Amino acid sequence: MPAYTLYTWIARHIGIRPRLERVCVSYLLFLMVTTTKHSLEEAARFSAMNKSQFSKYLKVHHQTSVYTLESLSKTQTRRLSKSLRACKGLPWKIVIIIDATLQSRSSLRPENAKRFNHGQGFVIGHQWTNIILILNEMLIPLPPIAFYSKSYCLDKGVTYLSEHDRVVEYLSNLNLEDYIGSYDSRDVVVLADSGYDNKHIEKTISDKKWMFIIALKKTRSVKSEHLYATTPKSKQWSQIAQFFRNQRRLKWNTIRLMTNGKKSKRMEFRIRHTRGYLRYVGQVQLVCSEPRKRPQGRRRYFACNDMRVTARQIMLGYRLRWAVELFHKSVKQNLGFEEVSTSGFDSVISHVHWVYCAYILLNLSPPGVSNEPKSLGDKQRQLRTYLEAKEKRRILQKLTQFGGVEKFKAEIRQALGDV
Repeated sequence: MPAYTLYTWIARHIGIRPRLERVCVSYLLFLMVTTTKHSLEEAARFSAMNKSQFSKYLKVHHQTSVYTLESLSKTQTRRLSKSLRACKGLPWKIVIIIDATLQSRSSLRPENAKRFNHGQGFVIGHQWTNIILILNEMLIPLPPIAFYSKSYCLDKGVTYLSEHDRVVEYLSNLNLEDYIGSYDSRDVVVLADSGYDNKHIEKTISDKKWMFIIALKKTRSVKSEHLYATTPKSKQWSQIAQFFRNQRRLKWNTIRLMTNGKKSKRMEFRIRHTRGYLRYVGQVQLVCSEPRKRPQGRRRYFACNDMRVTARQIMLGYRLRWAVELFHKSVKQNLGFEEVSTSGFDSVISHVHWVYCAYILLNLSPPGVSNEPKSLGDKQRQLRTYLEAKEKRRILQKLTQFGGVEKFKAEIRQALGDV
């Protein structure tokens, strides 16, 4: 192994069984360093092992990857929860983001592959619904939810559930006390786009006494406080778009928000805000928002069940959801999220969970990586440089030993023979 210190650091954090340690740590280390392609052939070349070892490991031990990711997530959240602080300008300390990403494949032949309408055409592959925690501005991925097609469920004897049903089941079973210990439920906010505007999801969040900010579909039924108090509960509901068209006495207010990128820019929105009721859920704050200059004239609607916050805080809170888009970009560009060529879906499950484990480990400042805030790509390049320097020192040390040249030649012959 190129760097024994780094090897033991990874092994200590994942706590894998000894007989699986070498192949597991080698695969994780391969994902963590910068490389042109994250394939099994490259992993075998990087670690001087056989490709079949990685192939068999991903196929047989997919449950190990799920357990390891859950364990790593809990370790990281417990460390951060010792000194929780509220998000800047907001009352919440714990942010949960729900969002899906597609893992594209070249054809429908791989197990559980399906055609998805991604808005800009169809994409063939697998869908993963990610549940992300943000504590003290640190992003921690929890074990994701795999989407199972009807044919895959039929073949495996699994009960088919829609994506929304799986999210409801996941949130119902998610016990945050296992991750951060005791907490105030009012410190938790769940963020989701309009794809998760579902009464069962919103009701599940409310039943756990958590807060939520969810973008609403234009057809979602709402009612004003006055109509809710004076009319039958089953009548006088209107679609959210029509609701704000009818509320013309609500004035528009302009708010200015700053972006978080390297080049800070000011974004201007105009919003209308009122209290009302979301059908089948309960009392919420309703916000209608659109860009101030209206280049496209796109209006968006939001619901928040936290009655303490202002309309500006609702907009600020929803903008935190952008962190999950950056997470998807990082794991796809830097960690080889989509670079999987196995046909069995169990191997795909293993690969995805190990990618998320590599993401967490890189943010834990492994040996050779500075503690300064850097992008994921910068951390990978630092780790690669550290490994190369370590290997050079090892070679120089071996060559200076008695009979070191012959020993090094024998090592090269053995490595070529293994490849």
